[in-house]
Amino acid sequence: MSVIRLTRVIRADAADLIAANSKNQEYHLPWVTSFTDQAGFDNWFARGLTGSNVGLVARETASNNRVVGVINLNEIVAGAFQSAYLGYYGMSNFSRTGFMTEALRAAVDYAFSELGLHRLEANIQPENVASISLVRRLGFKQEGFSPSYLRINGEWRDHERWALLANMSC
Repeated sequence: MSVIRLTRVIRADAADLIAANSKNQEYHLPWVTSFTDQAGFDNWFARGLTGSNVGLVARETASNNRVVGVINLNEIVAGAFQSAYLGYYGMSNFSRTGFMTEALRAAVDYAFSELGLHRLEANIQPENVASISLVRRLGFKQEGFSPSYLRINGEWRDHERWALLANMSC
């Protein structure tokens, strides 16, 4: 039986996500800057309503549904491409529990089964060893290196490109 419940984000998730992100802001740096107020939540939430993005929240079912992490499927493209970018971050109190592995596995299944995608790509800073280990556990393969790929906290950062195809999924 799964200890993780993965759902599409809804407005009612705002308070829990803001609190979890605020508590974990230092833990997330320098990898990601997560929203820590209502305006930030509203902006992130709106991307999933009107754009080609899906925001997912992972909760641990045994702990009053505390937030384990956030998973984003971004820039979903249909047609001949059937692909999306995968982004995610976990909360420090669930570090090294395997819960984010379970959550990400569920998100990959959702992307391939429910959304019908063919490919997921995760771009990860080379120094983020924990995140690279996580995608590697799920069967992602390193495809390349992208210098100055993404601007985070005002700095252009290098990223490794990792991908998983539906026919090779975890």
